[in-house]
Order: sequence, then structure tokens, then C-alpha cells
Amino acid sequence: MKRLLSCLIFGMLVCSSNARDPNVIIIFTDDQGYGDLGCYGSTSIKTPHLDQLAIEGMKLTDFHVPSPVCSPSRAGLLTGCYPKRVGMHRHVVFPFHRYGLHPDELTLADHLKANGYATACVGKWHLGHMPETLPTAQGFDSYFGIPYSNDMSHPDNKKKPRMNQDESWRRQDHFSKLWNTPLMKDEKIIELPVNQRTITRRYTDEAIRFITTNKDRPFFLYLPHSMPHIPLYVPDDVLDPDPKHAYRCVIEHIDAECGRLIQTVKDLGLEKETYIIFTSDNGPWLSYKHHGGSAGPLRSGKGTTFEGGQRVPCIIWGPGRVPAGSRSDALTSSIDLLPTLANLSGYPLKAKAPIDGLDLSGVFLEQKPSPRSEFLHYSSNGKLEGIRQGAWKLLVKEVRAKKVKGKAQPPRKQVMLYNLSKDLGEQVNVAETFPEKVATMQKRMIELDTEIEKNARPVFGQKR
Repeated sequence: MKRLLSCLIFGMLVCSSNARDPNVIIIFTDDQGYGDLGCYGSTSIKTPHLDQLAIEGMKLTDFHVPSPVCSPSRAGLLTGCYPKRVGMHRHVVFPFHRYGLHPDELTLADHLKANGYATACVGKWHLGHMPETLPTAQGFDSYFGIPYSNDMSHPDNKKKPRMNQDESWRRQDHFSKLWNTPLMKDEKIIELPVNQRTITRRYTDEAIRFITTNKDRPFFLYLPHSMPHIPLYVPDDVLDPDPKHAYRCVIEHIDAECGRLIQTVKDLGLEKETYIIFTSDNGPWLSYKHHGGSAGPLRSGKGTTFEGGQRVPCIIWGPGRVPAGSRSDALTSSIDLLPTLANLSGYPLKAKAPIDGLDLSGVFLEQKPSPRSEFLHYSSNGKLEGIRQGAWKLLVKEVRAKKVKGKAQPPRKQVMLYNLSKDLGEQVNVAETFPEKVATMQKRMIELDTEIEKNARPVFGQKR
């Protein structure tokens, strides 16, 4: 009996010592709206692979990004901070800019790499294109992708083509070559212009190579797709030539490529030791109509602090750990992913500088309430515009005042208060009904923003 007990204990110790740190994959699309997946209510776009990911994992319904535009949102995800805290809040980085995310910031890649992970960024970066600000300076062993948006041109964003988006879709071979958008490998441009028609599939190919190469060690793959940011392109074999179907076609192509990647994880027998998170950097670019997506039941889209601009789809998958077929309506954010994934990896974060993210491990693994009870809303230019507390959301926006006798007037403030549990579409402004709540929430959002501004850290290109 003692011999059997000793063998059992020894076996448990061996299994424990051989337990592998979990892999982490983040798939991050560009400008994909809350209503652009079947599992989030889309009836026009077929996304069977991502829907299956949700069936096998958890769907988050109240997940927010910290900015309604690209660069600040990406900074928030990787650093666990509101973009203002790391100096990346003033809209997006253009090719002519000479600043970017400071390499001294601790990113998710930095943290996991320091704990033995292989790390790779495959896709759109958009946090600075100088050598000091590229992924290889931010904790990633390798980089393959476009350094900024796919509607930007190297080296100074001049000579950008003027085009009708429908015509661009119809004549893809011609128009896709007019963008002088670079493809980079680590710190070097390897293709100029990049073939945007094949880039979604090539990202997947590169991601699969990385996973296969590192299947025997823990890895972190950050896969920020360039699309469905305009201009939209796909390979010939999946092309629907009708431009009215352009957006649908691109999302269905992304879904198919996600399916390839997920199947690779399963074929390699890594599903029990891999977390996959799928989400988007902000809401849909509604002004592009059928070249842009849908926010579903939410108000507005990209560039706004209404729900359609910052509430995005999010699926987390981790067989055997994340409850299959589960759903969480808890308030959560992409800035929470750094401390959460650090904890799930077995290496809890020990940040030297303040961050704003909170650990959501309990939400993901046990469907516990979220530790997040508040969330700040910043405009696309980094201006404080609102706060969320529980079901209540306050927005205080500056709007242009009408001219008086031909003279410009100072902007006026528009105060909006919504109870999202009753009014998800933000249609009924109850600010006048609850003046005390408005005052309390406004005081709190200024208090939180003041602390962030006081302790903000500069971007690379400014003195530290």
C-alpha cells in the first residue's frame, strides 16, 4: 500500500513538473463591428469557424477597447494601460510621424518572453515604424506584417491613390498596386507595395509556421489582421465580384483563415494548453457602408465613444479551462488582457509602473463577476469624454455651437446619461432626470483622468 501511494505521489509530482505553460494566441481584426459575427447576431455574414470557437469557449458581450481608433487601442491591449498613460492617445500614427510606443513600456510580449515564451507579431502593428518602436523592440522575437494601416503609403503618406471603393473592389489587381504600403520582416521592408489581395492568407501561413516551429515550447502569437480596414481585398479563389458584398466577403475570408489556424492548433494536439482570444481594435467604419461593418444593436461606430465605437466582439477559447458554451455579460476591456494572461500563464505580472488593467482570470475560468466596475471613455484624439459605472454610462461631449450673426461661438457641452441595462442603443438620454448621478460620475471621471495625466509616461520621440 505504501509502495502504491509513493508511486502515485511520484507520478503526480512528475506530471506537475512536466506541466507546460499555456500558449497564448490573440487574433485582432481591424474595424470589425460588434454585429459582424454569426455568434453576435449577424444574419448576412457566415462565420462558422469563429462561431464554433464561441461554442467551445466563452463569448463576452460587454468587452471594450480603450479607444475608438487603431493606434491607441493597440497600445492599450499590449500595455494594459489607457493610451493616455503611455502617451499613445492622440489619434493614429501616420507614416510621416516620428514617434511610437516607448520600448521601455512593459508589453505582454515582454512579460511572456522574459518567462521563456517564443513570441511573434504577425500582421498590422501601427505603434510606430521606426526601429526603436517596431515589434522586435517591444518583446517580439520576430515580426511579419504591415507597419501601419493598409490605406497608408511609404514613406510619407503622399501620392495616395484616389479611388472609388466599389471600383477598387471590381478591379483589385489594378488598384491594390497603387498603394505604396510596405510589408516588413523584422526591421526590413521586404515587399513594396505589399500584395494586399493575399495578405490575410499570408499572415495565416506565417502564423502557422510559427506555431508549428514552436509546438514543443510555450509561445505567444499576436495576430493583428490588416482587414477589414479599407481598402478591402481578397484572393481570386474567394472573390465575390459584387462590391455590395465586399465586406461580407472579407470577413468570411478572415473566418476561413482563422479556421485554418485553429485546426493547426488542434492537429498539433495543443488545444488543451492554448488560449485563443479573438477580438477587434474598434467598431465599424460606418461611413463606408457596404465596405464597412455593423455595430448590431449598438449606436454609431468607429471614431465615437458611443457603444458602437468601443464595444467589440470578444471570444476566449481554452478547452478544459474556459467553460464551453459560456457567456459573460461582465464589464471587461482589452486593457485587462495583460494582467489576465500573465496570471493564466503562471507568471503573474510584477509591473514596475502603474497599469490600468485588472485580472479577469475569475471571469474567464469560473464565470465570476468582473473586478472592473468602471471604465473611462476617451475620444479618438484622446480627450476624456465619459465614464461607465455598472449599467450607467455618462458622456460629456463638446459640440460645435451655431454661429451668431456670422460669428463663431465657443463649443457647448452635451451631457448624456444612459442606463445600458435598459437602453443598449443609447437612445434615451436621462441626464436631466438624474442630475446627482451625472455630477457624481463626472467628478469621478475627472478624478481618474487627473491621476492618469499626472503619472503619464511619454512616447518614444519625447524625453523620459
